[in-house]
Amino acid sequence: MSKKLVAICACPMGLAHTFMAAQAIEDGAKELGYEVKVETQGADGIQNELTAKDIAEAKIIIQAIAVTPINNERFDAYEIFEVDLQDVIKDAKGIITEIESMI
Repeated sequence: MSKKLVAICACPMGLAHTFMAAQAIEDGAKELGYEVKVETQGADGIQNELTAKDIAEAKIIIQAIAVTPINNERFDAYEIFEVDLQDVIKDAKGIITEIESMI
C-alpha cells in the first residue's frame, strides 16, 4: 500500500508563497516515498482541489496556511498538521519527517 500525503497551501495574497510551499511539500513528500497531492488557494481561486477520497486516504494531512482555507470543514474529522508557510518552504522534508515521528 502506498503512503499518501495531502496538503493545502493558502496565504492572503495567494501568490508566490502559496506555490513555493506547495512545490516544497511535493518535492519533500516524493523524496520520502509519498504519493502526494497539494491544493492551493490563492488569487486565482482553488487549484488542484482535494476530494473527500484524497483526504480520507491520506496518512498525513498538512495545512501550510496564513489564512483559514475555503471549505475547511472537509478536514473536521481528521488530524491536521498546521505548519507555517515559511517553515515548509525552508524544510518541507524535515517537517514531514517530524510529523511521521508523531503519528
